[in-house]
Amino acid sequence: MADRDPYDVLGVSKDASEDEIKKSFRKLSKKYHPDINQEADAEEKFKEVNDAYEILKDPQKRAQYDQYGSAGMNGGAGGFGGGGFNGQAGGFGGFEDIFSQFFGGGSTARQNPNAPRQGNDLQYRMDLKFEEAIFGKETNITYNREEDCSNCNGSGAKPGTTPETCSNCNGSGYVEVDRQTPLGRMRTREVCSVCDGTGKDIKEKCDVCHGAGKVNERHELKVTVPAGIEDGQQMRLDGQGEAGVNGGPYGDLYVVFVVAPSKEFKREGSTIYSSENISFPQAALGDEIEVNTVHGKVKLTIPAGTQTGTSFRLKGKGAPVLHGNNNGDQKVTVNIVTPKKLTSEEKSALKQYAEVGGNVVKEKDSNFFDKVKDAFKGE
Repeated sequence: MADRDPYDVLGVSKDASEDEIKKSFRKLSKKYHPDINQEADAEEKFKEVNDAYEILKDPQKRAQYDQYGSAGMNGGAGGFGGGGFNGQAGGFGGFEDIFSQFFGGGSTARQNPNAPRQGNDLQYRMDLKFEEAIFGKETNITYNREEDCSNCNGSGAKPGTTPETCSNCNGSGYVEVDRQTPLGRMRTREVCSVCDGTGKDIKEKCDVCHGAGKVNERHELKVTVPAGIEDGQQMRLDGQGEAGVNGGPYGDLYVVFVVAPSKEFKREGSTIYSSENISFPQAALGDEIEVNTVHGKVKLTIPAGTQTGTSFRLKGKGAPVLHGNNNGDQKVTVNIVTPKKLTSEEKSALKQYAEVGGNVVKEKDSNFFDKVKDAFKGE
């Protein structure tokens, strides 16, 4: 994340709560997600937001940053606290942390394996027809997710029994191991092989989930698609993701909408665009035509002297404003169509029109190849 202040990146104050930090992270990660945001720098901003959250979501990393700034994150001056080799001063790990990264121990800043944690978020793609996105709809969706095992209530233990604190790691999820290194004997921290880092030892496992505490189930959910939703937008459904850990809440479900294009209309936000073909007499003399809208057919008045490419606005005939109480407009562009074939009467009338206007038209007959083409078209 270079040296950018993670608080600035997430747009939160230095005394922001965990919920405020998480809420800002979700909002910004959704905004800059490369699958949603097509801007050139979206991917870089998305990575920056994730890096900032990695610091602020971890109490120890956040404390390190608050005390030492970016130097503490990069292992620069002051990054190890200066309190001796045990690395406790200032909340930093010491030389043990450095060597543990080389010999498989990882950082000593570990989350309590028994603390409640929210489950994973999930994403669901919903395909919509053009009209469904305009007016919204209610529909049922089904998807697979991890749920708490109903047989053991998520404990992983056989009903009537409870998990015990792992005697190998005393519930910490990690064990310290002495290793011989080129610089002498070093102590590293590794995941407990008995409990796999959970801090729990399940003597009698649940017959349904086999000790996992979770099962993969088909989940059905009723979803209300809001009127006016657009292609690429998404909607968050609280608590519809995967089950949490140690009694933590379920994650969220993000429904991403993919809207099929219309053959007749184009849409930008709440504005809908369409086109209509009219004849020269209609454009010159004026007329009233019938126009299709997503709300049904309406009348459109064409003033006399209308030029090709003229756009007319049909107020309130566009798409609903998302989460609003009104509709956008529809803009109709008229195009004057020149007929490719004329009857003798039509030709005579046009010649007379030209003569009245003082124009001399030298009519050009179709050449041989044009006539052959017309003959084949008529077959």
